[in-house]
Amino acid sequence: MPNIISNKIKSYWQLIKSLQTFLLLLTGLTGFLSSRCPYTDWQLTLWLLISLFLAISGTTIYNMAFDRKIDALMERTKHRPIPSGKVSLSEAIILGTTLNVIGLGIAFWLSPIYALVVFAGLFIDFIIYTVWLKQRSEWSIVWGGLSGGMPILAGRVLGTGIIDAEGIFLALAILFWIPTHIMTFNMRYIDDYNNAAIPTFVKKYGFDKSRSIIAISTVLSAIAFSIAAFFLGIEWGFIRVLIILASIATGFAIYGIIKPSDKMNFRLFKIASLNMIFAMIIIILGSIYF
Repeated sequence: MPNIISNKIKSYWQLIKSLQTFLLLLTGLTGFLSSRCPYTDWQLTLWLLISLFLAISGTTIYNMAFDRKIDALMERTKHRPIPSGKVSLSEAIILGTTLNVIGLGIAFWLSPIYALVVFAGLFIDFIIYTVWLKQRSEWSIVWGGLSGGMPILAGRVLGTGIIDAEGIFLALAILFWIPTHIMTFNMRYIDDYNNAAIPTFVKKYGFDKSRSIIAISTVLSAIAFSIAAFFLGIEWGFIRVLIILASIATGFAIYGIIKPSDKMNFRLFKIASLNMIFAMIIIILGSIYF
């Protein structure tokens, strides 16, 4: 009996894509702390993390449930809990709905405008990106980027009570980061995406153009982060570190164009993720230091 419960919890945990969820939580925390809310109010910080965790997890489960058929066609995803039969479709829907309702309820209790931004992210992610566009258009990646930028904007909104320029630039930084993250992943698993008939930029425009888009998006993400940091009043020392990190990521992206390889593609995928994480940490430290 204990093993059955343990395995079920493990399967539920796999449904929420924990690494992706915690990365989005970090962006939400970054947006919140960038507003320089009273740092003694740890209760509000905790409620922010709880509400975002539940709402993001619930929507991720919805996505997993809707994508179950294409997941079964891809070598990389066929062992996920739903296509593998470890979790039933009805279980996933009930769990996802429960988490979403509680998460959005807490968000509304904290602030209606904060809840509105959180809901917008969930709606864009599931309805527009997953249900409508993911299996129809390679441009779905743009909407995926918009939904990815909502947690950091939501955190900023909870801290300030408004949607301001700083929050928008922080969200844009995530939006521009998404192509680097997703397209390098698409290139690494191109056969999987083709087998599942999922349209991607890589398939339609080829590897060379996709690598150019990756390089451009890396630069744009760095610019957006730097502008946000400048508007936030973060000291130049922190902004310079952001620029250095962005230059390193851009260098790898350009090198990937000059000397492309599968190894370089995946290396860029990891570097882009690390660059974004470090950028979040620098924004947090710069806001606290100020």
